[in-house]
Amino acid sequence: MEFHPSIEKSSTAEIKQFQEKKLHELLVYLENHSPFYQKLFRENNINIEDIKTLEDLQKIPMTTKNDLQQYNHDFFCIPPNKIVDYSTTSGTLGDPVTFGLSDNDLERLAYNEAISFACAGIQKGDVVQMITTIDKRFMAGLAYFLGLRKMGASVVRMGPGIPELQWDSIFRYQPKYLITVPSFLLKMIDYAEKHGVDYKNSSVYGAVCIGESIKNQDFTDNILSQKIKEKWNIKLFSTYASTEMSTAFTECEHQIGGHHHPELIITEILDDLGTPVNEGESGELTITTLGVEAIPLLRFKTGDIVKAHYEPCRCGRNTMRLGPVIGRMQQMIKYKGTTLYPPALNDILNDFNTILCHQIVIQSNEIGLDEIIIKISTNGESENFVNEVRDHFRAKLRVSPKIEIIEFDILSKIVFNPNSRKPITFIDLR
Repeated sequence: MEFHPSIEKSSTAEIKQFQEKKLHELLVYLENHSPFYQKLFRENNINIEDIKTLEDLQKIPMTTKNDLQQYNHDFFCIPPNKIVDYSTTSGTLGDPVTFGLSDNDLERLAYNEAISFACAGIQKGDVVQMITTIDKRFMAGLAYFLGLRKMGASVVRMGPGIPELQWDSIFRYQPKYLITVPSFLLKMIDYAEKHGVDYKNSSVYGAVCIGESIKNQDFTDNILSQKIKEKWNIKLFSTYASTEMSTAFTECEHQIGGHHHPELIITEILDDLGTPVNEGESGELTITTLGVEAIPLLRFKTGDIVKAHYEPCRCGRNTMRLGPVIGRMQQMIKYKGTTLYPPALNDILNDFNTILCHQIVIQSNEIGLDEIIIKISTNGESENFVNEVRDHFRAKLRVSPKIEIIEFDILSKIVFNPNSRKPITFIDLR
């Protein structure tokens, strides 16, 4: 098994030619097996033989999350007796969608994670501690396990939470890497400092960070990453993926964006009108999956606003790289003339060491305008602290949201809901 695929170091022209061949194979497969895309081709008079280049994709309408929710069953290209695993999306932007995976899809998923982890430097024989769930129909946790197994790494399946058990496992099994939501590393550090755990002399070399951004748009460390590294000198690697993509974009050792795997996915970065943006501009990531049997997707709008980077990387790969997610289309906030996304608000709140947990709530006021409420648990003095936080928002983002202080015991149960795979730090009530 090749964990550093040669196609990724091919020329951009060779990569494009390779993807166009894969695209044709996908279109034939969809025409033969997908009820949803058969209908879409028929209603839009699309002859798949007219789609010869990546640019020709513009002739095909885009698929949305709403399509997946409304016509979930019609996306299945295989019968139920060929499905070996059922996963669901996290439901961050709406009702969860069911994804079935065939045996071949699980193999593809394992290959994707193996080459992604290899990109970040994980090797055969390394011990990796998974601080993420592998159950609750969570595709990513299963993918991590399958990928690490395929590449010959050893896996410690700890699951999320409970810093005491995480440290016990680290000193017991000596993992070199962790897979975790990065903000949880701060909880582990806090526990270690309070209980005399010699964490700075542990076996941990690095962490593959999921679910939260650790980089600014220029690839410098954001506030969350800085706070971790100030305390614990480990490498932090970004990775970006979703259930719909069944594909990850993971940083290499040079840490300048998540590398594209051209054998697994076709990417487009589009503006509000569905037109490709100019190089260096941000837009909505739209993807076409390659090699998926059960639920392949064609021109699927992810809802994520990103910027692509095309200059060659020093690692030798010539693939496009994705920068940190700027925000999600459906989570865009228009607040007193300023356009905001939740990651920018999170960065402000991460500036404060005295914030124990927080939640951002967006709702419409009585005249239909967006209103921001920041709910905070803090061990600081509340009145002065509220003014300090509000001033910081004014200085950084030129906005002054409403701030509520909530007792930690109350807010933490909402943010760290045991029925959710991720901390619920953003709620949209609009």
